Amino acid sequence: MGFRKNSIIKFKNHFKKILIYKVQVQFSKDFLKIEKDQISIGIKSNPIKGEANKEIIKKIAKYFAISTTVIEIKSGHKSKEKIIEISQ
Repeated sequence: MGFRKNSIIKFKNHFKKILIYKVQVQFSKDFLKIEKDQISIGIKSNPIKGEANKEIIKKIAKYFAISTTVIEIKSGHKSKEKIIEISQ
């Protein structure tokens, strides 16, 4: 999947905003920094059995004050570079 900019999509009779971010992950540090459409995030969880991905989703949800259910990792499940989608 290619990297897309943020967009608004029409579903039936309402519009849904989709935000797409490129995420860079670093281990052993605890931070979250957003610049335009890129998020740099530091996590403490090990990349075992999806624990790191869960921590990434939780930290992003907390930052934006949204539910974790509206955040989805679209690509890079096993990589330090991920593409996430936030549906609003």
